[in-house]
Amino acid sequence: MFNTKAIIAAGGLGTRLQGFRGNDSTKILLEVNGTSMINLQLEQLISWGLNSFIIITNPTYDEMIKNATLEYTKNFDIKYTIQEQQLGITHALMQARNYVDSNQNVIFVLGDNFFGENPFENINFEEFTLNKIGSLIFSKEVDNPEDFGVIEVDENQTVLSIVEKPKNPKSKNAVVGLYYFDKNCFINAQKVVPSSRGEYEITDLIDIYIKNNSCLLKKLDSWWIDAGTPDRIIELENKLS
Repeated sequence: MFNTKAIIAAGGLGTRLQGFRGNDSTKILLEVNGTSMINLQLEQLISWGLNSFIIITNPTYDEMIKNATLEYTKNFDIKYTIQEQQLGITHALMQARNYVDSNQNVIFVLGDNFFGENPFENINFEEFTLNKIGSLIFSKEVDNPEDFGVIEVDENQTVLSIVEKPKNPKSKNAVVGLYYFDKNCFINAQKVVPSSRGEYEITDLIDIYIKNNSCLLKKLDSWWIDAGTPDRIIELENKLS
């Protein structure tokens, strides 16, 4: 994929999955149809044509995640970095900055987000550079938008705003946990300040691109699962069976 580094956010503890199927560690090591979630994520990204990865871990489970993915290091470029504190998704992204070349673009995915098809199919990233498009985000209509970042668009599908977990959502279009950012993403991420929740929100980073008229939205045609609860793990297994 065109001059792109894939970054996987795998530092969350996943407390909602503690105890599920005997899980006493991080959710990213939970098995889904016999494969650990982190390896399932790597397989997904590899199937999309990616071959260079940064996995963001946490201090407690760093070695376990490295051991779980060891087999993939034989054929793919994989680096690891630790998110010492859980301070939000943009904060997680920032932990990868020393492993990305200054001219590289970034595909950033939350480790527990899975997709029915390759969302980047038929996307020409060279045209993005020519047209000064710095960010591509994806959305899916959901029944509980207040649990996600929500996108407001006009009649031409131009992104007007993005709000993290709004009490009164302006649409049902949830931002999924997959993002494309250009080489300026770490410079822009440094401009993000903590929200009222005390976190560096990914929606605030995207908002910088929106205000610069350099953010595009693509609606997913196939399924998407944020596999952060037992019910969603089972749903994902059914989808993959």
